[in-house]
Amino acid sequence: MPEPFLNPDGRKIGEIWFEERRNPALPLLVKYIFTSERLSIQVHPGDVDASLHGLASGKEECWYIVDCEPGAVLGIGLTRRIAETGMRAAIADGSIEQLIDWKPIEPGDFVFIPAGTVHAIGAGITLVEIQQNADVTYRLYDYGRPRELHLEHGLSVSSLAPYGRAPIHLTIGDTRPLLAPGDAPFSLEIRSWTVGESSLLAPDGLCWFVPVAGSGSINGEGFQRGECWLVDERSEIMGDAAGSALIAGIGPDAPVSASPGSPSNTRAAK
Repeated sequence: MPEPFLNPDGRKIGEIWFEERRNPALPLLVKYIFTSERLSIQVHPGDVDASLHGLASGKEECWYIVDCEPGAVLGIGLTRRIAETGMRAAIADGSIEQLIDWKPIEPGDFVFIPAGTVHAIGAGITLVEIQQNADVTYRLYDYGRPRELHLEHGLSVSSLAPYGRAPIHLTIGDTRPLLAPGDAPFSLEIRSWTVGESSLLAPDGLCWFVPVAGSGSINGEGFQRGECWLVDERSEIMGDAAGSALIAGIGPDAPVSASPGSPSNTRAAK
């Protein structure tokens, strides 16, 4: 597990979740994901399809690559359009591994995964995942591992076609929107700061503040990369080392004082 995360007891941890415990739960969840092997090929439903199965919401997500080994890849969409019968055959004989569009990545890459996108995370990657707070995953293929597949639900919501968006590469110093409310069920931007800079980082409403480089303070409490903070427009954010943060808008909610998100769950990889 890379710095700044520590794993002193030697357990293999695939995910760290950050959330504030409240009822109802906040609609947006932040995770760090660490992969030592390929994760399953899977898909998530959108809000409409999720509601048909009694779920509160679908699951759209995005990934920011914190670190990765040379040659690391993400599977995003398919290399060509295919009929459902062809997809079922590819899953059955394993040729889905060649059908997935495996894209090379490097630290700083950002990818949005809309609902219905067939996707997989390769080995040797540390990433931030920001997602709708819905624990719904339809596993289509798992490289022969003895875990349940969800072909009927999964194929019913899958876009069996190439992925239509170009990944974005971000550098330290970037300040730009990444997702607008019309693109996704949440907003997301990256903001950067210089040493001693303040005020320019004030978010609009309740947000997750995820530093990916540098350090600073929020209302006098120190923050560093690898953390996740819940902030609002009253939060005083200052940089003491130049850096950048992802700022994810949660949407209408009662304002809260700035606080670090609790790493409430650790899980094995999906």
